[in-house]
Amino acid sequence: MAFNDLFRLSSHAVITNAVGEVLLLKANYGDKHWGLPGGGLDPNETIHQALLRECQEELGCEVKVNYLSGVYFHSAYQSQAFIFRCELTKEAVINLSDEHSDYAFFAVADLSAVQQQRINDCLAFNGQVFSAAF
Repeated sequence: MAFNDLFRLSSHAVITNAVGEVLLLKANYGDKHWGLPGGGLDPNETIHQALLRECQEELGCEVKVNYLSGVYFHSAYQSQAFIFRCELTKEAVINLSDEHSDYAFFAVADLSAVQQQRINDCLAFNGQVFSAAF
């Protein structure tokens, strides 16, 4: 990679409910896919700052960050995605931004293979950060 080449970085939250289902948001843009809360880093932002900002913007509430579980390269987007285990605070009330039309909790088995790997790695975290390329 040359010094002036560009690539993308993003931070995303794995948040589960009491029965182990994962929170996903339905986008109002692009292919209107369901995805983890989070998004791209702004200039001069750390991965943690981006995660907290994106969750506040998208969910309308704060999250507690527990740990970084993995870093995943997505060749289709030339992107590195940082996956964090997070939780909603007890007083949190989700209030979606205009970027998303809905939210729901899904069983991990019902998600795409890429999402399953990232989430299963996160939930099985044992102190060693996972890495994979798709």
